[in-house]
Amino acid sequence: MIIQGTETLSSFIHIVSESLLTPVMILIVVGLIVVILCIGGLINECISRKAISSEELESLVRDVSFSQSHSEIEKHIEESNLFDFQKNVLVKIANNYDIGSEARKALASELISAEETKLIKNTNKTDVLVRVGPILGLLGTLIPLGPGLAALGSGDIVTLAEALTVAFDTTVTGLVIGALAYLVSKFKKQWYESDLIVLETIAEAELETLNRK
Repeated sequence: MIIQGTETLSSFIHIVSESLLTPVMILIVVGLIVVILCIGGLINECISRKAISSEELESLVRDVSFSQSHSEIEKHIEESNLFDFQKNVLVKIANNYDIGSEARKALASELISAEETKLIKNTNKTDVLVRVGPILGLLGTLIPLGPGLAALGSGDIVTLAEALTVAFDTTVTGLVIGALAYLVSKFKKQWYESDLIVLETIAEAELETLNRK
């Protein structure tokens, strides 16, 4: 039963809802392409990355701790198996050996924070798709059900079947996008968290050594 006076609003909402189906399906296709590209990037990064081992980390911390000058610290860092962004941060800290200890500590904290922000940006796309993918799938499910149920009322089984097909396809695709994006974000965040812990550990040893000079 439709309340009197709401026919116009109901018709307007129905038109808006129907017009959203094509954009939603386009966004689902775009989301699927993006998540496939992200998976390719994840696989490529997994193959190419070579994180420093715990033994190498221990050895590097000891080398940095027993260094006699900032140039010696830089030498150990450059010869290590650290990633380039880790080396850049640690070398910048070593190059500021001539400033006060508190200023150097603040600088180190800021440099590490800046790198953390950069790493977080690498997972922004997949973090968005984790939430948006299922939402688009739900929209793609509900929008065609209106015409489908209306067709059922008039006995048009063919239209109903087509509507249900679209609904199921968009639901499955949206959930797949969300699941794959979650896996990509999960693996990347684990890697980046480990990289930052390594960076912070060596930076602490470096600051302690520089403070003794």
